[in-house]
Amino acid sequence: QVLLQESGGGFVQAGDSLKLSCATSGIRFSSNTMVWYRQAPGKRQEFVARITTDGTPTYADSVKGRFTISRDNAKNTMYLQMNSLKPEDTAVYYCNRYPTDPFDAWGKGTRVTVSS
Repeated sequence: QVLLQESGGGFVQAGDSLKLSCATSGIRFSSNTMVWYRQAPGKRQEFVARITTDGTPTYADSVKGRFTISRDNAKNTMYLQMNSLKPEDTAVYYCNRYPTDPFDAWGKGTRVTVSS
C-alpha cells in the first residue's frame, strides 16, 4: 500500500521559513522522481518542484530562488525548504511520484498559511 504523509506546514508571517517533509512507504522511493504540488484556495493544483533520482531539481518560476527541494533516500523522505515566504505561497502542499497519475494514492497534504 502506497502511503504519502506530508508534514511541516503552519501559519507564518511573510518572510519566514518553513520546511516541509514527505514521508513515504510502499514505493521504491530511491527509484522515483518525486514532486511537490500545491493548491491554493479556489485555485487548481499547481506544480512547485520536483527532484530526480539523482537529486536534480526543477522549480516553478514562482518559487525559484526561494524554495529548495531535497531527498533522503535512506529515510524514504523528501523535503521542501521554503524561505522568504509570501502570502501567495498560501496553499495546501502535496507530494507524490512524478509523473503523477491522478489515480495514484495521495496524502492529506500539509497546509501553509502566510500572513502579510
